[in-house]
Amino acid sequence: MKIFQSSACLLTAAAFALSANAPSAAVTVQPDESFFTHLHTEKAMANVTVSPGRAGPVVITIQLETADELPLQAKSVSVTLTNATASAEPQVAQAVRADDDQWQARMSAPSPGRWMLGLGVSISDTDRVNIESPILIR
Repeated sequence: MKIFQSSACLLTAAAFALSANAPSAAVTVQPDESFFTHLHTEKAMANVTVSPGRAGPVVITIQLETADELPLQAKSVSVTLTNATASAEPQVAQAVRADDDQWQARMSAPSPGRWMLGLGVSISDTDRVNIESPILIR
């Protein structure tokens, strides 16, 4: 019985080691696919798509909503990409209105890795919302 238990432990340990080294869901994303994330605060929500989700020139599309999931009409939106592991300066762009609640920014993610995506949303002259979230660039 001890031999069986030891074998079972070895098989379980081997399976765990293999699964620990297996790619995660984020790793299986194809380089040409877009990266999507949802950001929110108490005042605003943003559905953000980075296309393509790989290093190089990207188009960042931002759909803004209120906390009640209604279209949020902002005065302006700025986008910042910061890579903490690279010594590069943050990439900053002013988004252009594409629709009442949708904005687009064209910028560059110079290298693959984990980046911090920051949005500065001016709702009015006196009301500004800052939202950020980590994203993965292939």
